[in-house]
Amino acid sequence: MILKSGDIGAQVGDLQRRLYTNGYKVEETNVYDERTVAVVRQLQARAGLVDDGKFGPKTDAYLRGSETGHLLKQRDLVNAANRLGVDLPSVMAVNEVESTGSGFIEPGVPKILFERHVFWQRLRARGIDPAPLAQKYPGTVNQKRGGYAGGRSEYTRLHVALQINRDAAWESASWGAFQIMGYHWETLGFDSVQAFVEAMRSGEAAQLDSFAAFILADPNLHRALKGRKWSTFARIYNGPAYAENLYDVKLSRAYSRFADMLQAAA
Repeated sequence: MILKSGDIGAQVGDLQRRLYTNGYKVEETNVYDERTVAVVRQLQARAGLVDDGKFGPKTDAYLRGSETGHLLKQRDLVNAANRLGVDLPSVMAVNEVESTGSGFIEPGVPKILFERHVFWQRLRARGIDPAPLAQKYPGTVNQKRGGYAGGRSEYTRLHVALQINRDAAWESASWGAFQIMGYHWETLGFDSVQAFVEAMRSGEAAQLDSFAAFILADPNLHRALKGRKWSTFARIYNGPAYAENLYDVKLSRAYSRFADMLQAAA
């Protein structure tokens, strides 16, 4: 659950009480007001986390004293903005809208989604006939997309694929917060798909870095981001159905919110 500006209720009050108990000056009003946003941002800045004023699992982990070294930091967003040649609010907006929120199930175990139809294609590209394998493992090898198990169970499907062909299996999963397919490894500048997977396991900073490389590899996508052409960016990145999910609207609104927030902080 993510709590944000404007939210009202007992959960907000519980958060405010926790913050006060941990030494942050905030009243228990049950309203996620400007003061609560400011205090959460103060907490995030102390942790080095993304400074967006929202209270979610990552900020909660720091408040509980859990390990946060593998999580995305504000400095990672600054580095990505510099690399892409765009302003920081643009990267913050893209991170908020296009990421899955967290790149890990737990430290060292990145989120994945295994694509069985891609595995079929990657096996054929290696001269392996996938048809007999599909009869035995239809949830792992298939011409049709689907069979998703979700969460950690995706690793069960990946494990089956790894027994068939390791590299093809890794190439057939999307990885991390930005769900980048493994078969992009060479385009992203890695020496092997194994090197790509190790990067995805290392932390969200590497996941963001690969996402930035993905944008740079597509001149039209990069141009759309630099010009803040959100509908064009969403169409290229999310596909023709982007408007149904309002990705362009979400990006535009997130950009305006972060631009205003950073300007006020300055």
